[in-house]
Amino acid sequence: MQPYARGELAVVLDVADLERAADFWTVVLGYRRKGWASGRYLSLVPDSDGPGVELLLQKTEDAKHGKNRLHLDLRTADLDAEVARVVACGASVLTSEPVVEHGWRWHVLVDPDGNEFCVLRPPPTTG
Repeated sequence: MQPYARGELAVVLDVADLERAADFWTVVLGYRRKGWASGRYLSLVPDSDGPGVELLLQKTEDAKHGKNRLHLDLRTADLDAEVARVVACGASVLTSEPVVEHGWRWHVLVDPDGNEFCVLRPPPTTG
């Protein structure tokens, strides 16, 4: 898990369906389930024994309204290929063209529960 000064960091994502969300995010992130869905929670962790941030899925009946105040960024060298891969996993693209800012290019997508996340290509490095 990813430590911080006084413990471990986890990101909690509200979802309507634990199984559907786990199927989506394990494929997209290359994570695995830690335990089984029980009640309202399901933990997803990096597939390897290396460091990473736990993604804790939290089942909620609350409907999503408006833009997420916190979202995940997936940084990649091949924007088009990664967007296509994530869409094939069940995401939908919200932006018709990539957003471009300070050399960064990205698309805004949503997972099957409507949670926004971005797929970004960093600016080229200069030598």
